[in-house]
Amino acid sequence: MEKSSVASQSLPAAAPRPSRLPGRFARLPELAGPGFLPLGLFARLPLAMLTVGTLTLVTAVSHSYAIGGMAAGAVGIGSALGAPVLGSLADRAGQRIVLLVAAVINTLAVAGVLAAAYLTPGYGSVGDAVGVLVAAFLAGASCPQVGPMARVRWMALTTRNLSPSPANGGRSVAANRADLDTALSYEGTADEITFVLGPALVGVLASMVAPWLPLALAAVMTITLVPAFAVHPSQQAVVPAPRKPGHGVGPSNGREPSGGQATHMAAQRRNRWAGAVVAVPVVAMVCMGTFFGATQNALSAFSAQYATAEIAGLLYAVMGLSSAVAALSVAFWPQRFSLASRWVAAALAMSVLSLLLLLPSGIWSMVFVLLILGIPVGPVMVTVFSIGGVVAPAGRMATVMTALASGIVAGTALGSYLAGQLAETDGAGAAFVVSMAAAAGLLLLGVVTSLVMKRQPQA
Repeated sequence: MEKSSVASQSLPAAAPRPSRLPGRFARLPELAGPGFLPLGLFARLPLAMLTVGTLTLVTAVSHSYAIGGMAAGAVGIGSALGAPVLGSLADRAGQRIVLLVAAVINTLAVAGVLAAAYLTPGYGSVGDAVGVLVAAFLAGASCPQVGPMARVRWMALTTRNLSPSPANGGRSVAANRADLDTALSYEGTADEITFVLGPALVGVLASMVAPWLPLALAAVMTITLVPAFAVHPSQQAVVPAPRKPGHGVGPSNGREPSGGQATHMAAQRRNRWAGAVVAVPVVAMVCMGTFFGATQNALSAFSAQYATAEIAGLLYAVMGLSSAVAALSVAFWPQRFSLASRWVAAALAMSVLSLLLLLPSGIWSMVFVLLILGIPVGPVMVTVFSIGGVVAPAGRMATVMTALASGIVAGTALGSYLAGQLAETDGAGAAFVVSMAAAAGLLLLGVVTSLVMKRQPQA
């Protein structure tokens, strides 16, 4: 199923060049061009710093955990609502202009959070913090969605040459699929790295220098790195979707093939089917976010029993480490292992291993459990993003990718709330039940996806 957002003619295919890097990941800089990998990695770091940075700043200034938590929640709600809007605009207007405008607005919004936090005369009640909450919401809503946009570029770059020819070095569809698997594996690892590094960086800077510094650094990174990512030549591989239905269906030379009407009708049917089932991976990402948020809160309650609650972040980073490494391994999984089967297998392992969260009776035993539990987490994320690309309607790739990312944000807030309530009343063990339920939900959705994919052709 070829998407209209992929322009096979927009970037000329160059003959592959020998790479100095070993393995499949050597293809990535050749496909995307120099500078794309570091830009795509560090330009998404401000998003990983924004929620925790806002929580840290507002809590420190207001001396209220409640107001700090609400400000962080406002960032999350804004991101969950704003990300799909930015994705839809990118599908229609192109990534470059959307990312450039978002970078400017987000920098101003983060500056607004800093100003409101320090200029608010008093924090006697929630009403006094309205300015901070509004600024936090705008900062979340305008945060540039670098990760989802990078995935859209990889999908375009790896599918622009769909048949072997001298122009593409004789690479086949299978080779392109391997390139896409490798790229999405890398993206999953990049997400894990930034969402472990971001909060850690906030903690170090806020504790050693000042609570305002993490957000100030995030704003500087946004206004410098995001525009550089926006104008990188790889953005030429993705073109805006046509405004009118039916445009862009057919060959790139503009001539309708024989049976063109039937082809157009078939494409419309595929788009209707894709639009209906795209909700499945989005809900799956809500479950994934719920797993993350619940595990974070449950670990806070657990670590408070045996040490201090502050080490919960370090415990959570252990799971992120094994998850990131496992995400990289997906690039080497056999292609005959279908996406739906990968989802079911990894989610099954995640569901079973999550039961181990109830067993540890100390910090080091929990470290071991988290290290093992993280192994299926990365592959599930990579696979769900891949299936999101398969079922995305033509010309709506960025919308779907940002919706998936928003699902994680919304789920994290939901999981944090549910686990927090249970931890408060019944302890860490009850909070971990939310993590187990979320993993079970991922398994159920994987089975549903497997059944649907057996009845419908895959890309």
